[in-house]
Amino acid sequence: MSALPTEKLVAVVGAGAMGAGIAQVAAAAGHRVKLLDAREGAAQAAVASLHATFDKLAARGKLTVEAANAAKARLQPTSELANLPDAGLVIEAIVEDLAAKQKLFADLEAIVGADCLFASNTSSISLTAIGAALKHPGRLAGLHFFNPAPLMALVEVIDGLATDPAVGETLFATAEAWGKTAVRARSTPGFIVNRVARPYYGEGLRLLGEGAADCATLDAVLREAGGFRMGPFELMDMIGLDVNFAVSKSVWTAFFNDPRFAPSLIQQELVAAGFLGRKSGRGFYAYGDAAPPIQAQSEDLRASPHGLRIRIYGETPLAAALAARLQANGLKIEYSSASPDGRLAEAGHAALYLTDGRSASQRAAQSGVADTVLLDLALDYRSASRLAVACAEQCDPAAFAAAVGLLQAAGFAVSRLADVPGLAVMRTVCMLANEGADAVYQNVCSAAAVDQAMQLGTNYPRGPLAWADAIGLPLVQRVLGNLAASYGEDRYRISPLIARKVFSGKRFHEPA
Repeated sequence: MSALPTEKLVAVVGAGAMGAGIAQVAAAAGHRVKLLDAREGAAQAAVASLHATFDKLAARGKLTVEAANAAKARLQPTSELANLPDAGLVIEAIVEDLAAKQKLFADLEAIVGADCLFASNTSSISLTAIGAALKHPGRLAGLHFFNPAPLMALVEVIDGLATDPAVGETLFATAEAWGKTAVRARSTPGFIVNRVARPYYGEGLRLLGEGAADCATLDAVLREAGGFRMGPFELMDMIGLDVNFAVSKSVWTAFFNDPRFAPSLIQQELVAAGFLGRKSGRGFYAYGDAAPPIQAQSEDLRASPHGLRIRIYGETPLAAALAARLQANGLKIEYSSASPDGRLAEAGHAALYLTDGRSASQRAAQSGVADTVLLDLALDYRSASRLAVACAEQCDPAAFAAAVGLLQAAGFAVSRLADVPGLAVMRTVCMLANEGADAVYQNVCSAAAVDQAMQLGTNYPRGPLAWADAIGLPLVQRVLGNLAASYGEDRYRISPLIARKVFSGKRFHEPA
């Protein structure tokens, strides 16, 4: 299916940040664009601002002067729907209210031609429900841009139940022609990004509520070990806690209160207090000149383990990276290819394991190894600057100190978490992968779309399903199963697709 021809007029309804950004993208791609807003002077002001934006792009060499002037000439403000009879595509970017969107498109049906396509930039409202108010709902699909639209590469193309397949295909091709990476999805709550991203916030809030660590430490672990651009708490503060909480509630309600999406009482309290993040000067953190510095907790420097027996087991990425980092810092290590119980290292009496979703205390009790220390997941153990750990309550303090000293000698800042199941990065990534797998299992989208959407729409360092492949799906299944057993909650139920992949020995992305 071909993209919308550039001679077709694109109308954008709503001249706020999203609408103006979409208008900029369409104009830059060669379409005449009418930007409409019912507020007096709003469309004119937005077009004037876009003219200035195109001039700045030309001044920076991002566009030629000729291309910038041509894009500016293609922009036209308006305040009346009656001025859109020649539109080939209408994209709405108005308030997130079902009734308002239904009325807008119903009014447009009486104005535009029968071949005009309708697209909604909604981030969470059902496209099926929006289209239900139309005489011809097949012409409507979702075209969900991410803010800021000119810079963010991702566009979700959403099919409602009544959407004509050719409409979705045309909008997909159009988004690609506009320089975006488009992904297709079925209209279900949260689509791809707002659904699959929920565990990133939800597990962070759970960890905070369980006293695993403070916000700054958890954020640092997710950044410096997990490779995420921002930790969950600083990200929620940037988005706005009210906005983030509203999306979480919307998805939870739309899934009939599925516990996997349950909102957080901590976040609800902050919103009730008016602590909304950066925009209010206080959220999880305080902002402003008088705000205290944000400092992650790291273990004090421990004695070097030079005098201890150090043994590395196996050839996992963590074992290999730990051995290389220790040797680069002049430590002598012993090596064994076989591990007696899955441990990856020993430092004196301390036995170090990668977390499998059990608490350290449970693992110590079940294995009979009192001096158990658990290590968290990292995106790349070779380059990670921080690692989260937890020790069993049975662990001797001297053994824990030896384990910390070993990791510090390997160049890690060490953040000790309370002995919570799954630690921070591991349980977050496994839950992201679980949600992505369920989206694929329920025919919302493809595995490739999940990974593209989460990398481009949320800047994740790796697609969650590709990350699950790298961890190993049997370990992901084990972590989720142990979390479910620890908490006794349906929240951590394992996606049938992950289970099926483990049974079959397949991956989400098979090697070429």
